[in-house]
Amino acid sequence: MFDKIKELNRLKQTQSRIKKQMEEIFATKEKGNVRIVVRGDKKIQKLEIDGEDKKDLRELINDVFGEVDKKVEKQMRGQLKDLGLPDL
Repeated sequence: MFDKIKELNRLKQTQSRIKKQMEEIFATKEKGNVRIVVRGDKKIQKLEIDGEDKKDLRELINDVFGEVDKKVEKQMRGQLKDLGLPDL
């Protein structure tokens, strides 16, 4: 039993390390008067239109992406159970 707890803790630490690494990867794209910076975890870091930071729009987009991620995860979990696979 303790081996399983140790393994679970190791997996959580690895997950945390990978998450931090993804947050340090950035891609920037500009088109016309719009500039966007996205992190490796697919969160919008910066959204500028005409050189003005659009924080409200950035937060709205990140929030809706978070909602979609939760819905997709819920559906995938259901499909895994239908296949007889354990809940991850």
